[in-house]
Amino acid sequence: MIKRRSIQIPILASFVVLWLSLFIYQKHLQNRVKEETTIITPDGINSLEKITLGGIDQWVLIRGWSKSNPVLLFLHGGPGAPLFTYAREIGVKAKLEQHFVMVYWEQRGTGKSFSPNIPEESMTIEQFISDTHELVELLRYRFKAPKIFLVGRSWGSIIGIFTAKRHPELFYAYVGIGQIVNSLENDKISYQFTLETAARLGNEKALKDLEEIGPPPYDYKKLIIQRKWLTEFSKIIMAEKTGKDYPISNSRIKLLSTPEYSLIDILKMGINPYFSIKHLWDDEYYRINLFEQVPQMELPVYFLAGRYDYFTPSEIVEHYYQKLIAPKGKHFIWFENSGHEPEFEETEKFYDIMVNKVLEKTINLDYPLDLYR
Repeated sequence: MIKRRSIQIPILASFVVLWLSLFIYQKHLQNRVKEETTIITPDGINSLEKITLGGIDQWVLIRGWSKSNPVLLFLHGGPGAPLFTYAREIGVKAKLEQHFVMVYWEQRGTGKSFSPNIPEESMTIEQFISDTHELVELLRYRFKAPKIFLVGRSWGSIIGIFTAKRHPELFYAYVGIGQIVNSLENDKISYQFTLETAARLGNEKALKDLEEIGPPPYDYKKLIIQRKWLTEFSKIIMAEKTGKDYPISNSRIKLLSTPEYSLIDILKMGINPYFSIKHLWDDEYYRINLFEQVPQMELPVYFLAGRYDYFTPSEIVEHYYQKLIAPKGKHFIWFENSGHEPEFEETEKFYDIMVNKVLEKTINLDYPLDLYR
């Protein structure tokens, strides 16, 4: 007994030292981010809040230079990709927080909003649309706003466009970044591109993996394999096409340095990192076809498309844009030096579109009916 205790005490002490060191390091990183991104305007807002949507506790980060500015709700991708980690790149680096009250929402099952107690049966597209609508109504009441702006990227563009379709009166405009239009066709093109790139680069391991999973539809395990290789090849493609290195971020450092996350939050995320994608990349997802389900929109619509986006291939978005009936205006904007993340890859252009086009021309109801560039 004495010998066992003599072993356990050093192990426990080492664990405590490790945890304390990690905690101190995290606070150092977080304090640096806070200092670099603090909001000092007298009417500014920087608020992390827990709310209840659809009976589930979820978290929103609200930031902006003035609470009187128009509200913009940002719907993240994934599904299940933590948003708070990159919120300041959207709001601070792209300067959107100077012009909007930015609302960054981590959807049920994602980031700080993950809980192992979330009912699996609630992880449906319909529930996410309901959560989005409920949040929009809360924001309109909170900020006394007749309408807000809605931005959906990648996975978030699904729940975004369906919510805007059902409730156009609640929004000044809808913006789709990496818009998903036809899920099955999207993944077929993405797979074929990844397979052809693997062959061109002579990557035998990638070819073997991709040939084993075959073309879609996929379950989440097969999807992860295809997206892993597409991510690797996207770095090479972007360097070839633009002459710039594809930005590679250390996700662990990003998580640690995010002021909204505690170490407990990060550990919770690691319990089941594929929780959302496991339940949402399913038959319901592969039935999405906006050509049939959303042929018309009764509000201004903007599509921001990366020229080299093969996660959500822009050729499908362009085709949908051409077919879409949008009497209040439709807009398709190419980002010529971007892949799947134009808001990060061409920040200045993203700012120009969001502030000088979406905000100024839409909120003043002074927009052309058709803008193609």
